[in-house]
Amino acid sequence: MTVTVRPAHTDELSRVGELTLAAYQADDLLVEDDSYAASLRDAVTRAREAELYVAVLADPLRHPDDPGEAMGTVTFCPQGSPWSELAQPGEGEFRMLAVDPAVRRRGVAEALVGACLERSRELGYTAVVLSSLPVQQPAHRIYQRLGFRRTPDRDWSPAEGVDLLAFRLEL
Repeated sequence: MTVTVRPAHTDELSRVGELTLAAYQADDLLVEDDSYAASLRDAVTRAREAELYVAVLADPLRHPDDPGEAMGTVTFCPQGSPWSELAQPGEGEFRMLAVDPAVRRRGVAEALVGACLERSRELGYTAVVLSSLPVQQPAHRIYQRLGFRRTPDRDWSPAEGVDLLAFRLEL
């Protein structure tokens, strides 16, 4: 299987929103009636106000004409995006990294993060930042393997009872 990362197509935004929400629910990251669920599901707005990427798994040898289906997604927030929460001048940021649980451990998340790093370099940024819940240990291992470092001085809380850890990678 080959992982390809590309911008999300308009006709798949509904699927991308549902994929994002389902991945967060599968990891028990949302409480019942969580208001954040609407943001996770709203891929249309994220695609308009940020850059929305999908990871597609395809098997070009067995199915050369099948482009594959989006199995992961990430929202990249360039400077000025209303979706940016943590980035300072000269930094890119990504959010809402989500991978279908059925295809985890196949390099999908790493490919999506790699696309955000590449995009940050294209834009001339000097670093990339992200926020993550403390319980997202598998994601933290990916970030650390890719060179991100914890930046506790930038930890923050968007809502009562929600504490986010900050990570940063110098480019």
